[in-house]
Amino acid sequence: MGYRHTDMLTIGDKAPAFSLLDQEGKTRTLSEFSGEWILLYFYPKDATPGCTTEACELRDNYVAFKNANCQVIGVSADSVESHEKFARKEKLYFVLLADTEKKTINDYGVWQMKHFLGKDYMGIVRMSFLIDPKGIIRKIYPQVSPEEHAEEVLKDLGEMTKGKN
Repeated sequence: MGYRHTDMLTIGDKAPAFSLLDQEGKTRTLSEFSGEWILLYFYPKDATPGCTTEACELRDNYVAFKNANCQVIGVSADSVESHEKFARKEKLYFVLLADTEKKTINDYGVWQMKHFLGKDYMGIVRMSFLIDPKGIIRKIYPQVSPEEHAEEVLKDLGEMTKGKN
């Protein structure tokens, strides 16, 4: 199943539900995080340079995310075993979801045509969604910089939640 641009999610849309296994083999759902902000970030592959940089930046800002009542959840098409190894090696404290069937990846529109070294191929684009406590998408990050993403999201979270405590 390919990605259809007509299915593009926009700010204000209800976030598509998911039910996927995390790095410990436990089923996780969007609804279990109801009442909290969620940074749902999609990344191409465990233990690759850009994905490791992004994950470690999020890890290093984990306390700030928790203080902002925001769950960090990573999603890729890697297996539970791959996620477990990646999380253990990099000391990642947040949820990594294994979407080996690419259902959630397709639901969020991140399975797209990519271009690398003169070749076109389908793959996961590095993209994130900031979801509010009611399950509504409040911000979409279509082109994520692994080095700056955590700080960018925390800044946006601060602006969105200012005076709402």
